[in-house]
Amino acid sequence: MKMITIGLIAIAAIMVAVAIRPRLARAELLKEGEIAPPFTTQMVTGEQVGPMALADYHGRKVILYFYPKDETSGCTKEACAFRDGYARFTNAGLVVLGCSVDSADAHKDFIRKNGLPFPLLLDPDKKIATAYGAANGIPILGLDRRITYVIDENGKIIKVYPSVDPSTHATEILSDLGANNPPAPAQPAPAVPAAPASN
Repeated sequence: MKMITIGLIAIAAIMVAVAIRPRLARAELLKEGEIAPPFTTQMVTGEQVGPMALADYHGRKVILYFYPKDETSGCTKEACAFRDGYARFTNAGLVVLGCSVDSADAHKDFIRKNGLPFPLLLDPDKKIATAYGAANGIPILGLDRRITYVIDENGKIIKVYPSVDPSTHATEILSDLGANNPPAPAQPAPAVPAAPASN
């Protein structure tokens, strides 16, 4: 009887720990108007891995999106939506950066399989995710929350997306930033009338 009681107490303690862990582990989201926390890390672009810093993008608008895991269905939908709208993002002068806890090899596979034209950031120790309130969104699995920040040319957060629909998120950002439509083609110069022929 004593062993059963101890077992029940242990199970109850585990259930309480699991129930309160998400509230304890999640950091506060950053707010619009705050300065984006600076960071340095490695990024994967295609098959290449190289150093990067948020400061490298000073003077450009940055879309920094956090996602739980490479190759999962929602994360693949989200990444492919950014891929499909990538020309509109670049035409509007917007930089797209994805970030998760996955390894460089996992990022390379994800980029290759889905033809992603933008970099994915490495954050194995969750320092970036923690600074941006994205760490431990799925505490039992240790995965990031799905959150996006838009950071302006001076490093200020101008938009926060705490609730993301992976399939429509990219077009939502384009619409919010007024970059949803492709640029209009250049208008041809008016034709100059030909001079009358002389006799």
